[in-house]
Amino acid sequence: MCTRRGSEHCYEPRNRWCAPAARADRRAGPGVPSAGIKDGSGTVVGSSLIGQRYDLPRQNPDDPEEAAKPDLKWFQPRPSGGLGSNSVNTQYSLILSGATNRSADNGAVNGQCTKDAEEGTLCAQVVAAEEAVIADNSTPSHTVEPEDVPADAVTSSGSGLDPNISPAYAELQVHRVAERNGLTVAQVEKLVEEHTQGRLLGFMGEPRVNVLELNIALKALAKG
Repeated sequence: MCTRRGSEHCYEPRNRWCAPAARADRRAGPGVPSAGIKDGSGTVVGSSLIGQRYDLPRQNPDDPEEAAKPDLKWFQPRPSGGLGSNSVNTQYSLILSGATNRSADNGAVNGQCTKDAEEGTLCAQVVAAEEAVIADNSTPSHTVEPEDVPADAVTSSGSGLDPNISPAYAELQVHRVAERNGLTVAQVEKLVEEHTQGRLLGFMGEPRVNVLELNIALKALAKG
């Protein structure tokens, strides 16, 4: 994952995920498709199999307590549910893959996730994430309502490293991305449509959008 979202910083081939992913691709062997994704210049900028973030540069890179802030010109991935920092191999500050292992009603009040959920519970995380998604994606001409927020916008995947989002979450971000990049809503909607993949073999899994591939196409469109 990138710890710095947006601008060209997120497309560094040596970010915390891209380099290990690229080496894994090279070891895959002949006949095995590479997961590495290249930008318009041919530079490997990430993996199609491992999610990454798109954050603004930190104000103080030496402050471990400073929270990462999303760069809202880019499409954002689903939340990451990694299990913490890797203290074994200090060459790469990897986030370990894994789920929260919390039940769906963890922190629920009378069977519902509300603002009264105890801090640190899954419900409290979901409520906070929903509020952030609504605030970040509402624009002067478009208001996001709670019922517009899909589940993958506020919950992590089982691995915490999902590179894809649902078409619904991509579409929710369209107005904000269009405004931040000086594009029309129609242009960005078309981009999402072009990068929406259907079910595998027509019946396995769910339709999905690869966030890195979408953001590379967005960068090219915005420059054009």
